[in-house]
Amino acid sequence: MLTPYTNTNTLTKSADKIRGRLSAWLAKHKLAHRPLGFDYQATETLQIKSEDWASIAIALYVYGFNYLRSQCAYDVAPGGLLASVYHLTKIDDNADQPEEVCIKVFVAREDPRIPSVLRIWKGANWQERESYDMLGIFYESHLCLKRILMPESWIGWPLRKDYIAPDFYEIQDSY
Repeated sequence: MLTPYTNTNTLTKSADKIRGRLSAWLAKHKLAHRPLGFDYQATETLQIKSEDWASIAIALYVYGFNYLRSQCAYDVAPGGLLASVYHLTKIDDNADQPEEVCIKVFVAREDPRIPSVLRIWKGANWQERESYDMLGIFYESHLCLKRILMPESWIGWPLRKDYIAPDFYEIQDSY
């Protein structure tokens, strides 16, 4: 069975066609990743394994990606994988076209754990909390991982495609 990280000649040749500058840099430094091509704005997209994400995030920061533009998450398919997506930007002085990259980290919905990047990019704080609150992705070593939109008593993860909405909502007193 071929996994996203299987290294065969066919996959290597097709990966070279969609490999960008950052992917080549990561490959040169032997950092595990999978190039996914480019989006409509020519932003390079990479897939990273959850267990490799912490070390690659540090490498990307050292490479110059000093700004986390956004972090979001989505449910790929009912009963399938969950994805956490990071949009990073390399901001330099006098840069009118900053370099950008999109990182996708896929995890199984049974135990969705991804290392938090809060200690690298402070802007990840509320964004990772929202992904946790809506999809149940647990960001390991996050300093304050708790619900941000739903009440603490809420059961389930509302943005999962297999989420069953309750028949009624208990009215809570506002203080």
